[in-house]
Amino acid sequence: MSSLPILMYHNVVSEKSKSKGLNIFVDRLEEQFKYLIENKYNTYHLSELQNLKTISQKSVILTFDDVTKNQMEFAIPLLKKYGLKATFFIPFKYVGGFDDWNSGSEAIMSVDELKAIPSNIELGYHSFAHRNFEKISLEEAQSDFDMSEAFVLENKLNVFRAIAYPYGKYPKKIIQEKEAFFKVLEKNQMHFALRIGNRVSKFPFKDKFEIQRIDIKGEDSLFKFKLKLKFGKLKLF
Repeated sequence: MSSLPILMYHNVVSEKSKSKGLNIFVDRLEEQFKYLIENKYNTYHLSELQNLKTISQKSVILTFDDVTKNQMEFAIPLLKKYGLKATFFIPFKYVGGFDDWNSGSEAIMSVDELKAIPSNIELGYHSFAHRNFEKISLEEAQSDFDMSEAFVLENKLNVFRAIAYPYGKYPKKIIQEKEAFFKVLEKNQMHFALRIGNRVSKFPFKDKFEIQRIDIKGEDSLFKFKLKLKFGKLKLF
């Protein structure tokens, strides 16, 4: 098996003083991308992994949640500049509007903007209403998938069937509840599902619906980024 760090990003900001938590300063993001290129890391779309049994020794998956307009303004040009692939996860209810998990402060890309995204970026599911799957019933989860699918079809979007769990949450404490939820994912033909976990994943994936991601924080130095890339989130962080 090969190590495959899957990095999780959110908002990209233009002011260094705001680079903390889920907000990362654009220059810091570029520094990280340059490091990946200079150290010959290969990036993949999640869809590519379906047909692969092995990956190159230095591989990484880049993911961005929420398809915010700040990602369109800052992240997409950098991804294009450095020739990096990434997956952007869509909370469909909020497309063309604003989020409601950051006090309604972040503008979300429109349908037209999503359709204009360059080919080095793949789109994925982030639920319809950005709900915590750990706190809703199986019927509510299925309804959320139904609304997501209707949105994709109505707007003729090309979205790969991989989902990043909102808040990284899904039923996992009781094995029967987890298995029932995973049956919902299977019913909706999800190929992969991503949690947080903060550990470096192994490929091929052992548990396709519990793939771990590493959260990259705005305050992370380049040194800490390198450590996360190699080891995930250490306790000393």
